[in-house]
Amino acid sequence: MFLQDCAMAHDLSATDVLRGTCRWLLRAGVNPLAEVPLSGGRRADILGVDAAGRLTLVEIKISLADLRGDRKWPDYLDHCDRFFWAVPAGLPTGDLNTPAFRPEQTGLIVADRFDAEAVREAPWRPLNPARRKAITLALARRAAHRWLGLVDPESALLGYD
Repeated sequence: MFLQDCAMAHDLSATDVLRGTCRWLLRAGVNPLAEVPLSGGRRADILGVDAAGRLTLVEIKISLADLRGDRKWPDYLDHCDRFFWAVPAGLPTGDLNTPAFRPEQTGLIVADRFDAEAVREAPWRPLNPARRKAITLALARRAAHRWLGLVDPESALLGYD
């Protein structure tokens, strides 16, 4: 089991949680992309798409202060078919079981640097098809642009719309 040392939570960064969570998503058949801009000026920590075209959004929180101070997260529910919180192993998760964090609509992933585990599955809530298409196209375009930037860094000078 990857959660061997829960006392390490304070040593884990958002990048660590991102890495472990992305590995879990890949095993679950979801291709993730990090730091994805959304409409309304929001940004998803992770947005991924599965083979059926369903969108999974993950919000990473590495401290209780960060979690408790986030008032914008309900806006993310309009950009995905399911929503997960991802936290480092060892972070207390009691707040995520309260009505303010809508546990009936959100899943919970506990992660470390190497792996993750869904301790509460997120329910699927189908998006409006037109909205899903717009978000999926934007995700695909962003992923393609990032890939091109890896193989041709000068292409970034050409911009992204």
